[in-house]
Amino acid sequence: MKHISPIEAMTKRGNFKYLEDLKQLARQNRKNPTKSELLIWNVVLKNKQTGYLFLRQKPIGRFILDFYCSKLLLAIEIDGDSHNRKQNSDKSRDLYLEQRKIKTIRFKNEEVLNLIEEVKLTLEKIIKERNF
Repeated sequence: MKHISPIEAMTKRGNFKYLEDLKQLARQNRKNPTKSELLIWNVVLKNKQTGYLFLRQKPIGRFILDFYCSKLLLAIEIDGDSHNRKQNSDKSRDLYLEQRKIKTIRFKNEEVLNLIEEVKLTLEKIIKERNF
């Protein structure tokens, strides 16, 4: 499933290309996660708890994804209050990823912080559906 994206979006090794400038920013983001990112990472995604490897702050194209699983072509985004003002850019970002067959799942900060078990169940269901 990894190689169904447009060839211009892929490296020779079959990985998605990204802007080199994002590498350092992604590294900084990994060192300074939000409370909700840290919680979902520790409770749900870390150490293949889902059965799949998820990466934190993964650059793809001109974006950095909060969490990404290449086997499932699944991106997980945790939206803070600032996303209320960025709905158009979020939609264009999701479309960009969709064109590369990457499904984006979005959770609000409050959902992750207050309803982590429900978030976990939702992700388990989506992962089963995405299991190619």
